[in-house]
Amino acid sequence: MPVPAPRPPAPPSSLSPSRASDFMQCPLLYRFRVIDRLPEKPSEAATRGTLVHAVLERLFDAPAAERTAERATALLPGQWEKLRAARPELDALFTAVAAADGDGDGAEGTAGERLARWLASAERLVERWFTLEDPTRLEPAEREMFVETSLDSGLRLRGIIDRVDIAPGTGDVRIVDYKTGKAPRPQYAEGALFQMKFYALVVWRLKGVVPRRLQLVYLGSGDVLAYDPVPGDLERVERKLHALWRAIEEATASGDWRPRPSKLCGWCDHRAVCPEFGGTPPPYPLPVRAAGEAPAPGAGA
Repeated sequence: MPVPAPRPPAPPSSLSPSRASDFMQCPLLYRFRVIDRLPEKPSEAATRGTLVHAVLERLFDAPAAERTAERATALLPGQWEKLRAARPELDALFTAVAAADGDGDGAEGTAGERLARWLASAERLVERWFTLEDPTRLEPAEREMFVETSLDSGLRLRGIIDRVDIAPGTGDVRIVDYKTGKAPRPQYAEGALFQMKFYALVVWRLKGVVPRRLQLVYLGSGDVLAYDPVPGDLERVERKLHALWRAIEEATASGDWRPRPSKLCGWCDHRAVCPEFGGTPPPYPLPVRAAGEAPAPGAGA
C-alpha cells in the first residue's frame, strides 16, 4: 500500500477538545502536532484505548440480549487485527522490546508474550465496563459520532463523541465518553469535564438542545463521573474557546510558540527538539508577521 504524501503545513483551521487541551498544556506541543505535524511513536496505553473503544462500539451491533461480556471480549482479537491492518506500525509496540532482549528470554518476554499480556489488560477493561453499565438496556442513538459546527465568530469546532443516548419519552440527551485510565482526583475533575463540555457546546449550537447529562466512564478504576450542564456552563466554555483561538491565531502569525514545562514533559515525544531540553525546533514552516505589524484584533488573550 503506498504511503500517502504528507500534507503541506497550513495554519490551524479548527479546534477539537484534544488540540485545545494541547495548547493549554503547552503551546509548543500544539505547534509540533498541528503545524509541524511531527511524528509520534504509538504507545501501548493509547493503542489499548483505541482497541477498547472499537470493541464497545461494535458490541452494539448485536441484539440487546446478546451484548454479554463474553461476546465483547471475543471481539478483541478481530478488532486488534483490523487495527494492525490499518496501522502496521503498531506491531513495533511488542517487537521492539523483544528484539532488545536478544533471545526474547528477558523479563519482558517474547513479542507474543507481551502482546498476550497487553490483550489481557484490554480484556479486563472491557469486562469492567459491564459492572458500570448494562448494554442490554441501552440503545445508543449514535456511536463514534463526528460533530462539527461553526460559532457566530467563525471559529470551527469539531470532535468525535463516543456515544449519544436519547431517553425515550423525554428526548433527554446524554453524552458518554469511555476512558481507559483511572478517574482523576476531585480537584482535577473540572479539567476532565472540559472535553465533555466542549462536546455539549457543539451539540447545543448544532441542535439547539443542551444535553441533560455528561458522563465519563473510567474503565481503569471503575468510576463514573456524571455532570448535568446548564447554558451558563457552556457559554463560559465558548468564551474560553474564543480566547484560546485568539491566542492560537496570534502565535500562528508571530511564530512565537513557547514551551510550558510541566510534569507531563516526561511523556512528550518531542523533547529532542524542545528548547527546555536543549533541543532546537524545526524551522517554522509558515510565514510570520512582519516586524512592527499590528497583531490581529483581540489576539493574545
